[in-house]
Amino acid sequence: MARLNLLEETRFEKLPVSVFENPKAASLSVAKRIGDLIKEKQKNNTHAVLGLATGATPIAVYAELVRMHKEEGLSFKNVITFNLDEYYPMQPDAAQSYVSFMNEHLFAHIDIDKNNINIPDGTLSLEEIPAFCLAYEKKIGDVGGLDIQILGIGRTGHIGFNEPGSAPNSGTRLVTLDDLTRRDAARDFGGKSFVPTKAITMGIGTIFKAREIILMAWNRKKASIIKKAVEGEISGEVPATYLQLSEHVEFILDKDAASELTRFDTPWLVKDCVWEEKITRKAVIWLANHLGKPVLKLTEDDYNNNGMAQLAIDRGPVYNINIDIFNKLQHTITGWPGGKPNADDSQRPERAEPAKKRSIIFSPHPDDDVISMGGTFIRLVDQKHDVHVAYQTSGNTAVWDDDALRFVEFGIDFSDKMGLGTDELKNLYSNMRTFMEKKQPNQVDTPEIQTVKGLIRKGEAIAGARYCGLEDDHIHFMALPFYESGKVNKNPVTDLDVQLTMDLLQKVKPEQVFAAGDFEDPHGTHIVCFNIILEALKRLAKTESWVKDCWLWMYRGAWQEFETHEIEMAVPLSPQEVERKKFAIFKHQSQKDRAVFPGDDAREFWQRAEDRNRETAQAYDDLGLANYEAMEAFVRYKF
Repeated sequence: MARLNLLEETRFEKLPVSVFENPKAASLSVAKRIGDLIKEKQKNNTHAVLGLATGATPIAVYAELVRMHKEEGLSFKNVITFNLDEYYPMQPDAAQSYVSFMNEHLFAHIDIDKNNINIPDGTLSLEEIPAFCLAYEKKIGDVGGLDIQILGIGRTGHIGFNEPGSAPNSGTRLVTLDDLTRRDAARDFGGKSFVPTKAITMGIGTIFKAREIILMAWNRKKASIIKKAVEGEISGEVPATYLQLSEHVEFILDKDAASELTRFDTPWLVKDCVWEEKITRKAVIWLANHLGKPVLKLTEDDYNNNGMAQLAIDRGPVYNINIDIFNKLQHTITGWPGGKPNADDSQRPERAEPAKKRSIIFSPHPDDDVISMGGTFIRLVDQKHDVHVAYQTSGNTAVWDDDALRFVEFGIDFSDKMGLGTDELKNLYSNMRTFMEKKQPNQVDTPEIQTVKGLIRKGEAIAGARYCGLEDDHIHFMALPFYESGKVNKNPVTDLDVQLTMDLLQKVKPEQVFAAGDFEDPHGTHIVCFNIILEALKRLAKTESWVKDCWLWMYRGAWQEFETHEIEMAVPLSPQEVERKKFAIFKHQSQKDRAVFPGDDAREFWQRAEDRNRETAQAYDDLGLANYEAMEAFVRYKF
């Protein structure tokens, strides 16, 4: 297990933080601590009392505990558990209940006495809840209190369901859920409208009584709230900050969740740095943005007063540093994303040769290509490169039911007008309507409905790619099997997903591969698709010589954008090109107005893309470079 900066503290961090290379390493560490506690209690013939959490964060911890039970004989017969919370109202056999969650991930696989399992009861009447909460608190006390309390953290800063405004001495009670919390839960319920508005939760005061508190957090989505919880002032607006008052707490994070902590984000403010190129570039851009100055106007005093005096000494004079960073930023800008033929490419992000490149744009969903790099897509085609687009998934879960009905209605009317038989189509339509009228939240569509929705997305993708200038034989629909579950939660990736990707890559033998590098999409499809591409390229590299000349470029735009210091290729767009990109996005009519899975951003996808592209251009302008209408940004991934 690779543990980073163990026990390193800075003047910014107000509680102990341990950072691990990845969630798996962190989860194994937490599971070992729990296992050690259980075994120690067994030696003393006493109970181990565990406070448990739900959600994605502890799943790997529970998986390791199950493995320890099955493979190492770890017994849970002396374990008593108390779960943090439960939605209200909630039936215990509902798919979204925390009873179902705990059984699926832990309790059904170990030898725990079912009488020792305690989870708040979501079936109580409102009148029964106060007495239940008091009894829950008393039961924890009667067994000697919690030995370990496991916590996750919500993006509101909630621990358990203690939302902003919770008191530090609060006990177990019924609470109202924050709107952001309900939005985050929407994927599990088939939409926010189906998420309960209330929950029963242990209070912050209850959590504080645990002899050991471990808060875990993974991925960049949690980075901003982790920074507030660890470095911010104690405030009821961020309930997790109350943990700063505990002498028995530790935050266990992966690199991404810790990425905005000062020691990782701006390390020059807390310690001496090794001023390598990447950190120098990041620091100078940070300094320019922090002071609101162009890079070329930064002074020695600016460096000295903002933790960068050593950089000025090591690599100064500072104006030379400024010139170097300015030139590097300038060299990322290119109007030739496929490389400029017959030109010096030593200061350009892409190679000049071959002058006409074979390129594949991989699109996780049928609209990511035009949303995230539509301008570059069009530019590559206009500049006569051999461009292919590959839609990795059908995207059929992101189509409204009424759109599916509308398309079948069109099919019926069309068949009637053309004198074609419609009996089977009408029967299909009737079955679809009957199913949809009784459809439950998150219920899997019938295969026929999935097919209709997939065809809607396919037709839109074809229209968008054609608008960008592609011939039909350069448009590929992969329908990777991992996605085709009909559910929000997808199937595991298998070798078939990788093999299908290898087959397409081997057919095209591209010099350029573009892949989605924005991993903040709500259901994680982007990172799954990226990892499939990466595995396919790595396997092909063992036998195929063309792979060594293939460059992998990551794009973003639908869900986030690269930071300026990360960008390695910035493709400027004219006002006319921004309009062309927007029209390409408009071809995806089922995603217009209100997408099925919009995430936190209320803007339509074309608006997000337009705003982010303009913000990228403005960021370059603020640093003193040319002022473009918009820019699409890319980072090269070296595999």
